[in-house]
Amino acid sequence: MKRFDSFAKVVSLIVDLMLAVLVIVVLIAMATAIYDIFTHVLTMSSMSELYYVIEEIATWFILLEVFLMLLRYVKEGHHVPVRYLILIGITAVSRKLLLEHGGGLDALMLALAILILVLDLFLLEKVNAFHTHKSSEKEKDLF
Repeated sequence: MKRFDSFAKVVSLIVDLMLAVLVIVVLIAMATAIYDIFTHVLTMSSMSELYYVIEEIATWFILLEVFLMLLRYVKEGHHVPVRYLILIGITAVSRKLLLEHGGGLDALMLALAILILVLDLFLLEKVNAFHTHKSSEKEKDLF
């Protein structure tokens, strides 16, 4: 059992180091995106550059969601909350809806996908899937 515990600690340390590298990479990508946004806004001369700025802002929000999910993953003790995965999905589908001007049916399907993801969040909140089990254990102790 001691070998397994030491192996688990080594694996956990490796995962934490890889997460630290990933957080640094995401932060660098976010800083680069902000720099690109500001440089294009200051020198903007055409509508095509405005499209690029909007695309970069939408990409930045996805990077922000990933960064927040990684922080939450570490805080929660190596557990990814489903809420963050759904929010990243909503952000990604919204980005696609805003930036890729396809046909009406494509826009309708993307809007339907966002609606389904929002309904998932609502249903998971209703069944208390986002709440910790510690509160339910406390309630059992009271009765």
